[in-house]
Amino acid sequence: MLKIKELINHVAQTSLNILITGETGVGKEVVAQSLHAESNRSKNSFVKINCAALPETLLESELYGYEKGAFTGAHKKRYGKFLTADKGVLFLDEIGDMPLSLQSKMLHVLQSGEFSPLGSDQDFKTDVWVIAATNQCLEENIKNKTFREDLFYRLNIIKIDIPPLRERPEDIPALIEYYYKKYLPEHPNIQAERPDKQIMERLCRYHWPGNVRQLQNCIKKQMVLNSWDKIFDELPNDAYITGKSSSENTSQGQLAGSGMYSPEYRLENDPGNRRLRIISEFVDLSTSSEKLFEDISLKKIKKLASDKVEKEVIIFVLEKVGWNRSKAAKILKVSYKTLLYKMSEFDVNPPIS
Repeated sequence: MLKIKELINHVAQTSLNILITGETGVGKEVVAQSLHAESNRSKNSFVKINCAALPETLLESELYGYEKGAFTGAHKKRYGKFLTADKGVLFLDEIGDMPLSLQSKMLHVLQSGEFSPLGSDQDFKTDVWVIAATNQCLEENIKNKTFREDLFYRLNIIKIDIPPLRERPEDIPALIEYYYKKYLPEHPNIQAERPDKQIMERLCRYHWPGNVRQLQNCIKKQMVLNSWDKIFDELPNDAYITGKSSSENTSQGQLAGSGMYSPEYRLENDPGNRRLRIISEFVDLSTSSEKLFEDISLKKIKKLASDKVEKEVIIFVLEKVGWNRSKAAKILKVSYKTLLYKMSEFDVNPPIS
């Protein structure tokens, strides 16, 4: 995924049409949103439309809008997505399902930047950055005459292909940590158990047919149930990886290069994952490289790390002496006043009995 992040940072300022491909649930919309966030259009709209979710006539009116009286039920004028996304991003999800009859009009808009709403003889100009996504092989659709070749080349200026999760098990620990940090604030009263070594191994061996979306849902469920056993009970047993790789397309050499492949793989023995886990406690690794480099300051990280260790040591000593602050101050070799200040700074409070 680091290569994809680098590509996002590289092309986000270009506004060239982008085609994102990958299986269902791999995170195509997340990549599209990241492109929008990193671009000079980030302050303008990100508008999404699912080409598979709407019938042909409704999809056309949603894209281009319509005038009052354009068809039965058109009681008032309505703007389409190409206008509401002006100066921003229009995300065409499931572009492979767009009816062939609408593809020629889409091609015209991409070429000229102009379109006419239904029932109107007036042309409108629009400046949108079009990002399309599909889980289909559009090259096969072209051969089957269900997708226009000229539209494909117009959309496919930059292609971002997202591998399925089973082909990148090295991403699983980082994804789990990311979603824990994302969802824990939504459940402040829940003591969710993070995966230990054995659980993490099972998660990395699982095939994840639903990709990142399935992993995300498992983490949400775990936060509520707080039982990994129940999570695994609901996962199909036939989806575990029993061979030497997560798929026939992922070679042993590829996984070895990532530091993940080993017949007796252990998360703790992978220095890359251990390093990322430590750094992620103090720096948000999900941001762009530019933002990441702005956040990385040894002085800042040293203070955060020092505070974290101090807080844990203070809590440890206080628990050992039954929260007797005078005794704790003597053990820690600081003044009573300093201990009280540190407890206030780190929001350390005795348990409510």
